[in-house]
Amino acid sequence: MNRFHLMSVYIAVVESQGFAGGARKLHMSPPAVTRAVAALEDRLSVKLLNRTTRYVRMTEAGQKYYEDAKQIIALTNEADDAALGIHAEPRGQLTVTASVLFGRLYVMPVIIEFLRRYPAMKVNALFVDRVVNMLEEGVDMAIRIAELPDSSYRAQRVGSARRVLCASPDYLDKHGIPQTPQDLHTHQVILARGLNPNDEMRFLRDGQTQTIKLQPILSVSDNDSAANAAMAGMGITRLLTYQIAEPLHVGKLKIVLSEFESPPVPIHIMHREGRHSSAKVRSFVDSMASHLRTLHF
Repeated sequence: MNRFHLMSVYIAVVESQGFAGGARKLHMSPPAVTRAVAALEDRLSVKLLNRTTRYVRMTEAGQKYYEDAKQIIALTNEADDAALGIHAEPRGQLTVTASVLFGRLYVMPVIIEFLRRYPAMKVNALFVDRVVNMLEEGVDMAIRIAELPDSSYRAQRVGSARRVLCASPDYLDKHGIPQTPQDLHTHQVILARGLNPNDEMRFLRDGQTQTIKLQPILSVSDNDSAANAAMAGMGITRLLTYQIAEPLHVGKLKIVLSEFESPPVPIHIMHREGRHSSAKVRSFVDSMASHLRTLHF
């Protein structure tokens, strides 16, 4: 069998987490996919996948081969694009992930424009409020709003979001405006657990970090519920500025204790391909980065 064909089959099996999924992705029969992976392992004389009746998992050698094979296929596609004179015309499928609200507000407009500009493209948008394993879920590009650990993925910082305390004008009129973090002990506090996993908040002033232990009257798992409770006058909450941009703009929420804010959270675009990334990934990353850099969160 053609070596590049075997590589492509192996990549599809890994990214689909199974032979059946790889077969559907490639429009091949499952037995043909199984034979292709077996032929590849025979050619290399090394086991690439551990198989059970429920899943397949890469061996250490299989992980390294997957990464190298992805790079080889990407370089081959890039060479084909250049030879055909269509290097600037992305085509194929792209999977993008971001958190639900950020994806809806800031990623979807770029996707829509991208699809209009490049009709040969298809995009799968995975908007979920969890950290997606890009390799296991076959994701090409991710927007991460966090400090990033060391990673083999490429990442570029495109902005940052402030962590702010806010409350409704009605609440502040009734309970007063806190002047120091210690004043929160006498206020009603709403915690969004995604940003505040425990009952503490950290503040910064004059280069010194201060931690305040709180007793929230309400803890919620999602940011929208915390924002809605704050707008209803239930108390003070801490969220990222992009999550409450509209309520802040129209005056439904007001920021307090801004002089004590901790450092902003960086916003990164991450993708799995290196400097020889495909035209579709490069084009979308460039469009996304250009859009996000114009925004002020």
